[in-house]
Parts: sequence; structure tokens; C-alpha cells
Amino acid sequence: METTVIAVGKLKDAGLEALCTQYVKRSRTLVPIVREVTRDAASSWERATKAGGPTVVLDERGEQIDTPALARWLRQWRDGGVRRVSFLIGDAHGFDAADRSRATKVLALSKLTLPHRLAQLLLVEQLYRAGAILAGHPYHHA
Repeated sequence: METTVIAVGKLKDAGLEALCTQYVKRSRTLVPIVREVTRDAASSWERATKAGGPTVVLDERGEQIDTPALARWLRQWRDGGVRRVSFLIGDAHGFDAADRSRATKVLALSKLTLPHRLAQLLLVEQLYRAGAILAGHPYHHA
């Protein structure tokens, strides 16, 4: 199963970009991650809809879960035959209520307000960890 991270706006910080690239490479054999950039939320939804599969919107009002729970979400979708899951990261203003209501799931990375560009790094790192759990690697916090 492939995960697609669709983010509004490019990462302008070379350090953040390098870290995201590192986690994408590390996760290739665990849970492949494809990163896409759009101009706005509407374009993000268009890409997610075209890709098919569940759509997870990142929003501070979403469900807060731990890494093993994220792995369970991915396992459930994978075992159910889902080929692609899209994770949407909005701009600095996030997503509106209509966007949140049409999502399969709404995920909060933290109760803290995070810059949307930092959210991209946190998400790809957590997808890597969830993939490692699914592959049977020991999870040090279990």
C-alpha cells in the first residue's frame, strides 16, 4: 500500500526538505511514501479524489493517536485491499469544516499549533515508524 502526502505549499527550508527525503527513502520497503505539492486545499482534494482510497486530513481538531494506532489504521486499510491512502496537509489556515467532514479520518499530530511545513516532516517520520511496526520491527515504546 502506498501513502501519499499531499501538502499545500513547498518546503522552503532545505533542512526540512532533506529530513523529509530521508524518511521517504527509509520507508520505501516498509510503507512507500509519495509526496506531492499543491497550491491550495481544493487542488489537494482533487488529487486525493483522483488517487482514490481513504483520505486523512491533518487538523488540530482531529483525533490524537499514538504511533501503534497509526500502524493499526494502515494495517486495516492494507488488509482491506486499499492500495493508496492520501494524507492532506493544508496551508497556514488549515481545512474548513466541510473538508474535515468529507475526510475518512481527521488526524491531529498535536494539540499544539504546528507550522504546516513542520507537520509534513512529523507525518512522514510517523509513517516511517508505523511502517516499521507493520514490518515487525520492535517498537521501543511498547
